[in-house]
Amino acid sequence: MSRTWDATEPLVADTNWGRLPDGWDYVEVAGVGVDVADNVYVFNRGEHPVIVFDREGNFLRSWGEGVFSRPHGLHVGHDGMVYCTDEGDHTVRKCTPEGRVLLEIGLPNQPSPHMSGLPFNRCTHTALSPEGDIYVSDGYGNACVHKYAQEGKHLFSWGAPGIEPGNFNVAHNIVCDDLGIVYVADRENHRVQRFDGNGRYLGQWNNIHRPCALCATRGSNPVFIVGELGPSMPVNVRTPNLGLRVSVLDQDGNTIERFGKGVPGRGPEHFIAPHGIAVDSRGTIYVGEVAAAAWPRYNPGTPKPDDLVLLRRLLRKT
Repeated sequence: MSRTWDATEPLVADTNWGRLPDGWDYVEVAGVGVDVADNVYVFNRGEHPVIVFDREGNFLRSWGEGVFSRPHGLHVGHDGMVYCTDEGDHTVRKCTPEGRVLLEIGLPNQPSPHMSGLPFNRCTHTALSPEGDIYVSDGYGNACVHKYAQEGKHLFSWGAPGIEPGNFNVAHNIVCDDLGIVYVADRENHRVQRFDGNGRYLGQWNNIHRPCALCATRGSNPVFIVGELGPSMPVNVRTPNLGLRVSVLDQDGNTIERFGKGVPGRGPEHFIAPHGIAVDSRGTIYVGEVAAAAWPRYNPGTPKPDDLVLLRRLLRKT
């Protein structure tokens, strides 16, 4: 999507989008991606890891059964391939839209030492450079970004635990724009950091709370859609206006618009745990939530409802 972002009409939520086959369950929606035809790929932790819908929410196909351990991040590259990051077995897989694995990076179930800077220990997400190189955020058991050539050769890595520029405290998501600038959602440092393709620090955005989900529109003037998690500590877990929203930012990190009440809830304008995000060619935003895992944080002692919303789309009011 390269057209100017239109925020003249408010975003509204469609929480009933996407019709699953009878008896299917997402369990958790960890990642979302959209291809050039506006088909939506839902990376989830149920029995069918990748579920594909058309733009209207009609089921098209599923794949990945028996392949993935714990789905985490998914994005559809400008090459049309689907890049799936498996936190559970420490791998990244490049797949065709039909699910055939073309490339596997990392050794399944053989993590690198904790915080060693070596790939991978609970990797989180991927991004594709304009030239086709692959960036991997390695954010739970590591604090770095790795760059690979498109055939899977490791080129270099950068980052270390900490709070200084170029350090990370849960590098949770990553995206690359059409100019080759790399953006990393440094979740627990409450910032998005910007780097060039060689890992050189360019700056950061700070006006966001626990940025968890991240995607960008295409073209020379991209905007960035950020899913923000809410507070995690008992002392502030019910404090309003700390995340639990979707923010749209320009290239300088200025806020264009925000959607969400900023407090946990089940209504159409509430989030519990926005974890994966994607945008289609018309500016419709798809948000996947790991709401089942986050439910007890906000509702201690209350059983998780069967109809908990795990996937929603945000579109313009018509």
